[in-house]
Amino acid sequence: MNRNDLRRVDLNLLIVFETLMHERSVTRAAEKLFLGQPAISAALARLRTLFDDPLFVRTGRSMEPTARAQEIAQLLSPALDSISTAVSRASSFDPATSTQVFRIGLTDEVEFALLPPLLRRLRAEAPGVVLVVRRANYLLMPGLLGSGEISVGVCYTEELPANAKRKVLRRPKPMLLRADSIPGRLSLEDYCARPHAMVSFAGDLNGYIDEELALHGCQRKVVLAVPQFNGLSNLLAGTDIVATVPDYAAAALVAHGGLRAEPLPFETSQEFELSMAWRGAQDNDPAERWLRSRIQMFVGDPDSL
Repeated sequence: MNRNDLRRVDLNLLIVFETLMHERSVTRAAEKLFLGQPAISAALARLRTLFDDPLFVRTGRSMEPTARAQEIAQLLSPALDSISTAVSRASSFDPATSTQVFRIGLTDEVEFALLPPLLRRLRAEAPGVVLVVRRANYLLMPGLLGSGEISVGVCYTEELPANAKRKVLRRPKPMLLRADSIPGRLSLEDYCARPHAMVSFAGDLNGYIDEELALHGCQRKVVLAVPQFNGLSNLLAGTDIVATVPDYAAAALVAHGGLRAEPLPFETSQEFELSMAWRGAQDNDPAERWLRSRIQMFVGDPDSL
């Protein structure tokens, strides 16, 4: 196909194809693109004619791509990224007048501890923009970025789509939270003897702290697992339960009152990197670059980098 032949190709069809590759469902693709199912079905029929291939074969409730569809997807994704980059470079962005919708992914503790100051800055600079926050973690982030449901996210992960970019924002340290008034810091023996609370999205009762304690020949007893950070202050109040959380989450919880924070009574060997990741297709988009700069400014910790 030469360049002149491209005139008969509707770019919207390629967007539908990419969405179907991610969603494997006409219904979900229609929801993602804000179109009706008949429109997606009609687009799929045109795609099959264009590429002379079935492209997707229904298997149970899912639509599995053919070998030809897989080949097209590998070539199409970077091409669409290049088109998006070319268009974004030609556009301009004025925060003061923009009404753009930004979709970002955040872990629970980042949303709780670091989003408030970021939001205040965004409201001051760009009162017309809309911020949609999706819950993300290391398992969800690759899919959310790959499907385009978010353009940027902040979490602990190195597993990202091939076209995504990543920048380390923080290397946090774990801190011990307690609500009691007993003076002095806890010893390792006291730490292990206390009942523990942990934040676990999946409902687990152990984590990396248990692995670290095992290296010291110790173990703890978790008596409470909750899915969110924002309730820890009330839950620990009036009890002898302690919790171990990242330093920035500890600072936010202590600021709410009723808790105090201190370093752990033992050294940890694991280091974690809180990273910002974004879609490569929007690397040079002026609006997205502005948003990422503000995220780095208010979520990042220059002293730890």
